[in-house]
Amino acid sequence: MKISGFTIVTTMLLLLAACDSGPKVIESEPAGNSAGAVSPGFPGVQASVSEDHKVVVEEALNTEKYTYLRVQENGESFWIAIPKTPVEIGATYYYQGGLMKKNFASKEYNRVFETIYLVSGISSQPPGAGGGSAVDQALSQTQNPAAIEPPKDIKPAAGAVKIADLLGNLSKYDGKVIKVTGKCVKINPMIMGRNWVHLQDGSAKNFDLTVTTTENIELGSVITMEGTIALNKDFGAGYKYNVIMEGATVK
Repeated sequence: MKISGFTIVTTMLLLLAACDSGPKVIESEPAGNSAGAVSPGFPGVQASVSEDHKVVVEEALNTEKYTYLRVQENGESFWIAIPKTPVEIGATYYYQGGLMKKNFASKEYNRVFETIYLVSGISSQPPGAGGGSAVDQALSQTQNPAAIEPPKDIKPAAGAVKIADLLGNLSKYDGKVIKVTGKCVKINPMIMGRNWVHLQDGSAKNFDLTVTTTENIELGSVITMEGTIALNKDFGAGYKYNVIMEGATVK
């Protein structure tokens, strides 16, 4: 019996579909027109700056890092995901943009959201209005390194490692707990449940050592932090570091 090329191709497509039937994340275009702004809550996710939303919270599901919200807008209910934030059921909130994902699996709740929008954060005030939620206040602390004068040469505290020495001996310090003294030139607060502090000590030109911590660090301060060095750390969604200090505390 002669089998046509069309029959072979059709059969192969059916087999591929059967092998790929489990839940998966499928990204679509960001809602509205993106201007390339990176979402602080979901690194690598581009958020629209042109589409504003006004929603009422109907249900909230909290995880360690995120909050899933079932919201209503113009009579339509749908789900959004934001960095973990306390919200009030029945309250009105505002946000901009959002990236739609299909078949989004939540391990914590053992469920798959057919459609969900990743949103950088919500506000209790409309865009452009004064005040705002705790999320707005935290994000407003994010600073550009250009706003802080880089240090020329900072003397390390006793037992601290200069950033240049760290970079020159990465394999030596991989997995080790060390101290680094530096000037805080940038802070990205409460992303994935931690603060992302950028330190410079003047020994490595134009290099920031990224440090994750739950402590509150003052922008522009000179501090000594102790934490574990990790190499080639990939947090996903664009957060990848050749070297990073994790779980740091101020010494």
